[in-house]
Amino acid sequence: MSKELLAKLEQIPALKGVPNDQLNWLITNAKCHTLAVGEHLFKKGEAIDHLFIITKGHFMIRVSQNQQFRNVGTIEEMEISGNLPYSRAKEATGYAEAGIESEVISLHKDHFQFMIRHHHELTEKLVHVMSARIRKFTKVEQQNDKMMALGKLSAGLSHELNNPSAAVVRSARALKKHLGLLPDKFKRVIKIRMDDAQVDAVNDLLFSKISSSQTLSLMEKTELEEEVAEWLEDIGIEDGYELAENFVDFQLTTDDLETIKTMVSDEDLPPVLEWVNQLFTTEKLVHEIEDASQRINDLVSSVKSYTHMDQAPERIPANIHTGIDNTITMLNHKINRANIKIDKQYEENLPLPKIFVSEMNQVWTNLIDNAIDAMKDTSGDHKLEVITRSEGEFVKTSIVDNGTGIPEEVIESIFDPFFTTKKIGEGTGLGLDVVQQIIKQHNGTIDVKSKPGRTEFKICIPLA
Repeated sequence: MSKELLAKLEQIPALKGVPNDQLNWLITNAKCHTLAVGEHLFKKGEAIDHLFIITKGHFMIRVSQNQQFRNVGTIEEMEISGNLPYSRAKEATGYAEAGIESEVISLHKDHFQFMIRHHHELTEKLVHVMSARIRKFTKVEQQNDKMMALGKLSAGLSHELNNPSAAVVRSARALKKHLGLLPDKFKRVIKIRMDDAQVDAVNDLLFSKISSSQTLSLMEKTELEEEVAEWLEDIGIEDGYELAENFVDFQLTTDDLETIKTMVSDEDLPPVLEWVNQLFTTEKLVHEIEDASQRINDLVSSVKSYTHMDQAPERIPANIHTGIDNTITMLNHKINRANIKIDKQYEENLPLPKIFVSEMNQVWTNLIDNAIDAMKDTSGDHKLEVITRSEGEFVKTSIVDNGTGIPEEVIESIFDPFFTTKKIGEGTGLGLDVVQQIIKQHNGTIDVKSKPGRTEFKICIPLA
């Protein structure tokens, strides 16, 4: 049996080069186990006190969050898991379940001190396994966190872009249909006989209305539509109410219509008013297309500035207000959906700290996104405060929400890697760890104070 185990251990890539006497010592002090399908090599909360070497079969690694499970990886045949020399792990954070009948060699950690003193090559190989495992697991979770963040931003951008892009398509189609109806009306328009003075007077009146920024209340607009519609019907225009709505959008009153009436003959008045309606309709549709296109352009500009894709990855003096505003734009769909009021208390002429812009945008995204999530399931008015100020050689920023708060028993753990209070699929527990790393990268600090109804994250960044 020992010869068979020795042959298997010699085939494990991670143990390649370990002398046979050290592998035999491992076999002598270890135990062999066979686990049936569905049995657990370890469970969440159990002490991690054994080194495991899988000589046959495989195990699925699963973690639980809020009574839900997700698979995070596997331990395959010829792989090493469990406790390793110099490991600080005390208990399992997940479950290892046998996918098929599996065979395992296990060595209790009580043997590690002897192994470290007398079997250098074996110890060195196992330490390398631990280092590789940490790098792999962290990389996978960080990638998951990035993909989740990207998914949130993508969903938000899709939502934000959908409305203006649909408005462009809708207005463009309406404009095309509108222009397609012009030939018949154009025939009536070109028959109109007006001198230059009359044309100039009508033009001046109409374009003054187009350029006016005056707005009417709903009641004023309704009353004016009734007056204009009745005036139009009195002079024999059949679709008076349709024209009235368009005229009132540009504050064209019955007095204005009387002015136009004095400038043209009774025969020419209907085609002139139809031409006015065509002009206003075209102006309105073009304005809608321009406004929607500008919103799309603003979003694209925000994305470009948010990612800082056109700049080299180096510290530069930057206005943190720009980064925060762009982040709010990216998350606007969630803010609107949760009916959150944004209260920006920005210090004017705030000094420009030298920062990695894209990295700091990750900080704002994680903190603001967490604040939104903390408020979305609460009742009452939702409020997110963003406060900036300078103090000496530092710029300080506070992100404050009036959500559920962070429980006192977990507040000390929120910056720990992989710690999260969210459900599976909503968070990996790396967001605040990434935030803390980025703040440290800037030689800054981040603190949190929380109670139900008020949670404040305070970031302090040095100017130099």
